[in-house]
Amino acid sequence: MADADGTWSIGELAGRAGVTVKTVRYYSDRGLLPEAGRSGGGHRRYGPGALARLREIRSLRGLGLGVPEVARALEGDGPLADVVAGELRDVARERAALAWREASLRLLSECEGAERAELLPLLGAAELPPATDAVVRFWRRSLPVRLPGPLVARVLDEVVPEPPADPSPGEVRGFARLGALVSDPRPGRAPRPPLPGERYRAAVLYEGLAEAYGLAGAEVRAGRPPGGREALECFAEAYARALGERDSAAFRHRLTGLLEREETAVMARYWKLAAPLLPADRPALGLLHHHLTRALEESGAG
Repeated sequence: MADADGTWSIGELAGRAGVTVKTVRYYSDRGLLPEAGRSGGGHRRYGPGALARLREIRSLRGLGLGVPEVARALEGDGPLADVVAGELRDVARERAALAWREASLRLLSECEGAERAELLPLLGAAELPPATDAVVRFWRRSLPVRLPGPLVARVLDEVVPEPPADPSPGEVRGFARLGALVSDPRPGRAPRPPLPGERYRAAVLYEGLAEAYGLAGAEVRAGRPPGGREALECFAEAYARALGERDSAAFRHRLTGLLEREETAVMARYWKLAAPLLPADRPALGLLHHHLTRALEESGAG
């Protein structure tokens, strides 16, 4: 029963809330449970509002919030909404990490022998979910240094696969191998900048290639080969304009040689691994580039 002044002792509050005195003291000491005052003997006293506050604290703690987050949430409706939003993001990250762990273990249980020996150190060293930082660095090394930032961002958006929240074992395998490829420091494993040794306007080239890839991608989605005339004309014209030349049979013949030199084993391996990891409704740029290069070659350059 409350005293004449309507306050409770720490034991009375603990009894009403169904917690221990130690719990009430813990939250009081951390400023989550304000005291109404002290008794003549120096003992803590709590007002009726302390019971509702203590129940609120326990509810938030029961949802997994830490003490600092509970303190923020108790400041008002706005902070509570912010804290809840942050907790939801944390839960999503935890669920994704757990899904990647499960898929990684399933992958190891399904493979054996040489494949298991290859994958085990890759999976053990990877973040869950895997980070894409190394893939981004790989592409930044391959792109022209003076390419405008917005254009670089557009390229990265198209070529860097995003780890799904709920991966299959096959996707785990693909990301593990892709991460190993882009992180390999051995000579010859780095991507080669486009048209090495050539002086050209990089922004003009990449803007033109984006248009050519768009046309080729539309052909793929329509069920046609991606090296159609319109896409091929746009593809060749992009290189001609970037190099300050006229599109001609002679230029296309020379361009075929340049593009063959541009295609490296590491980049071919990249697209073999990355293509299945990109959105199914968006044809991989590397494959479109390959088909357009082959179409250019097959056209006989005249």
